[in-house]
Amino acid sequence: MATVLMCRRIPRLSRVAAFSTAAKREAEHGRSKSEQEEKGNPGTANTGSESTATIQLLNPLDYRVLYNPSAYARGRAGSQQHLDRDSGQAFGDTLTSPGTAQAPQAFSSASSQTLPPISRALSKSKSNTLLQQTILAALSQEEVEKEKWEVHDSKEDPRVFQKGRPEYRSLSCVSSEPAEPLPAEDGDSILDSVAACEGSPGSITDRFQRLSRLPAERRVGLASEPAFDALCHCAVRAIRLFSTPDLIHVLKSCVLLAVPPAHPLLDACEGEFCRRAWDMELEQLLLVADCWRCLEHSVPSYLGILFSFANLHWKDLTLPQFVQLVYIIGEGRRSPADLAQKVESTILKYLDSFTLEELGTICLGLFKSVSGISEHVMRRIADRVSLQMEDMSTYALVNVLKMLRYTRMDHLPLLKELGRVIPERIPTVNIQGIMHITLTYSSLHFFDEGVLAAVATSLPSKVSYCRSKDAAKFLWSFGCLVYEPPNEEEFYSSLIKQIHRKLHEFKKFPEHLLTALLGLAFVKRFPEELIDYALREDFVQKTRGSKYELNKDLFTLGKSVEIECPTYRGNLLPPQLCQEFTEMALSFAEQEIYVRPEIVEAASLLENVLGGPEYVKKHMILPHTRSSDLEVRLAADGHPIPFNCKGPGAARKLKDIGVSLTDDLMAQLIKGRAHGRSPVDVENEGRTPRQERGDEAGMLCSDGALTAGAKSPAEPQPGRPGVSPSLPQPGEVRLALQVSNRNHYCYGSKRLLGLHCLKRRQLRHLGYVVVELPFWEWFPLLRRSRSEKLSYLHYKVFDPALLSRAA
Repeated sequence: MATVLMCRRIPRLSRVAAFSTAAKREAEHGRSKSEQEEKGNPGTANTGSESTATIQLLNPLDYRVLYNPSAYARGRAGSQQHLDRDSGQAFGDTLTSPGTAQAPQAFSSASSQTLPPISRALSKSKSNTLLQQTILAALSQEEVEKEKWEVHDSKEDPRVFQKGRPEYRSLSCVSSEPAEPLPAEDGDSILDSVAACEGSPGSITDRFQRLSRLPAERRVGLASEPAFDALCHCAVRAIRLFSTPDLIHVLKSCVLLAVPPAHPLLDACEGEFCRRAWDMELEQLLLVADCWRCLEHSVPSYLGILFSFANLHWKDLTLPQFVQLVYIIGEGRRSPADLAQKVESTILKYLDSFTLEELGTICLGLFKSVSGISEHVMRRIADRVSLQMEDMSTYALVNVLKMLRYTRMDHLPLLKELGRVIPERIPTVNIQGIMHITLTYSSLHFFDEGVLAAVATSLPSKVSYCRSKDAAKFLWSFGCLVYEPPNEEEFYSSLIKQIHRKLHEFKKFPEHLLTALLGLAFVKRFPEELIDYALREDFVQKTRGSKYELNKDLFTLGKSVEIECPTYRGNLLPPQLCQEFTEMALSFAEQEIYVRPEIVEAASLLENVLGGPEYVKKHMILPHTRSSDLEVRLAADGHPIPFNCKGPGAARKLKDIGVSLTDDLMAQLIKGRAHGRSPVDVENEGRTPRQERGDEAGMLCSDGALTAGAKSPAEPQPGRPGVSPSLPQPGEVRLALQVSNRNHYCYGSKRLLGLHCLKRRQLRHLGYVVVELPFWEWFPLLRRSRSEKLSYLHYKVFDPALLSRAA
């Protein structure tokens, strides 16, 4: 095989045999403000020609990535947008980010970040690197205009559904401009009369309402004026004297006045509403909850009372009240367990009456609160959406896709209709919306070239708006589906540069860097500076301390670099860590993989074909790829070579007792037909759908990256950790038989997913001949006669064309 050497400029990127000189990169971090929203994992590669892409570098200094769902909407008039202060925090959670960490799971071949919780982080750091100094020098006016266009107010845009029915006016707080504004000059006279309002709840309420009707420019900074502070003190002292409607008016005024979430007045109002909650109407309770959301004031106790109240009065809920309640549940990031069944039954009750925007809101609320939903209910929702998709805003559609991804449900009519409708919308969709669309396809293993090509075409011009999570999910999705678009160099270069710009964010979110690098590795791209950073001891320790199970991701990356990047001289995983991961992978394989009927049957029959257990080894040649192999070794003349000294036949001396191939034997194996059924045939009829469709490394888990495995074999090199098997001897052919299943391929196709493409590529790199036992051939044979299965395996192992190519 010829070796091709190519030189590349920044970023230092390795592809297959094209590697830049490896050098350690001290990664200091550029000063920036960024928001991280955690909510949120799952062919033939086109190699393409290598070319140099010119990417405009952007300045991340104090740059905020803003999210604009209004950009999803079709035909919606552009309304005034307001800056989101901190929309990611759950108003039902005081100190911690929403969601819970996933416990380490069994060695899964799917993403360990399947259901990541939502959180926000602002990170500041300094940088001295030449790359980041260059970045700090190049923010253009065009990008400033784009930033203005991408502004998102999370208190407004997710609430578009409230415009569909007049009933929502009494359930929600309108935080837009007041209907009857007062002149700015009235502000001073209102504040000057504060002293006269002592002890008069009616006067206090009136002043709050009048102040909230001032022009926006006058209301700015009003909360910091001493006279306003005095008014708030008056309200706090008289809090028990307010009637419930007046207290609600005060709270609604606070929304328009942008009172800070930690203001003492809000604490006093919260306590009073909790005290009165059981004497209020459900309509009032929902309105107050909406005000708390607009104020971004955390009220876990109040929400608990609201949910209990709703549970007791569930039969009285109207359709708008139900939708508003699910919206509040989502914004609180809390899922009341005792409401789950009632929520499902109510969805089915009103399913045909919901507007499409309300359906999107319900899906988003369930998704944000990590609420389970039955496949039956989700399928009913998807049935309706697939029939009316063209009339649905893209924002609402994306919310449905989030829940579809969460339930891991394949709905072919919806996905096909999505492939027809969504490509033409992609250019006008916000970057986070595009990410969720793309992630839906990869998570469900559904390949649609039209959608992916539209995403790849639009992404480079919007890449500056990608959070670290977005860039990582794009790379993961394209890598998982093994799709390299026509503009692959521009596409990948722009995302890799964005990863460099967001490097400081990975200190807090290490999972995103591993997700990105694995996605790149699937398509044979290895940016060495980023890999060196990811394999540094301090970064490895961050991944080990993460609330996610990242060991498998880390190990898949580390061992892939050892095999595919021979010139790389950066950081590597320590041998003891590799050994730990290897033992973890092998332990899982013994319990979950080797015992699967399709693998047990293949191994047993191969022993019969070849002459004994010493001629077949059932193991993981590459444990970091998290799937099993059946290894067979053949001499140049086609005879099997005994090599499995640890097999059942190890107690006796290994002898070459391979079967001599004759024309008569071949005729018997190929033409022989037995009508009896073996015990294995009967056993396999009782296999569960999970066994039928299960992945080599367990169930899939994620809105984003693949989990990693264990120690992989590569030829030992000076100064590098040694790994297992030696390379094939001259005249020896090593076969790696792959017993695949449906989860190794894209949905309804024979296109391998990224991890399994990576595995086969690395096996060939190490000198193995990969032999597929694809599920569409092997699974039906499990129900056929023993002779048919023997004939099939004999042909696979002794295929003359295969042996001639190997020679």
